[in-house]
Amino acid sequence: MVRSTISVPIELKKQLNELKLHSREPYADVITRLVACAENVVLLSDEETTGVKEALDENKAGRMKSSDSLWHELGR
Repeated sequence: MVRSTISVPIELKKQLNELKLHSREPYADVITRLVACAENVVLLSDEETTGVKEALDENKAGRMKSSDSLWHELGR
């Protein structure tokens, strides 16, 4: 495999060090894990994002019930 050297700010290098699973883990392995995580991210559609925002607004307005209160209303 051909290798390359990259330059990163000191603060980023500290962050990469914190992500190492063990002190001798190569940075390439850390970066490979980060890339895999980024590729697996599923973005919400506009419709889903709107639904989440609406649910948060409902919750803030106090129009949501806890599961405990629903169970109580159902007599269970």
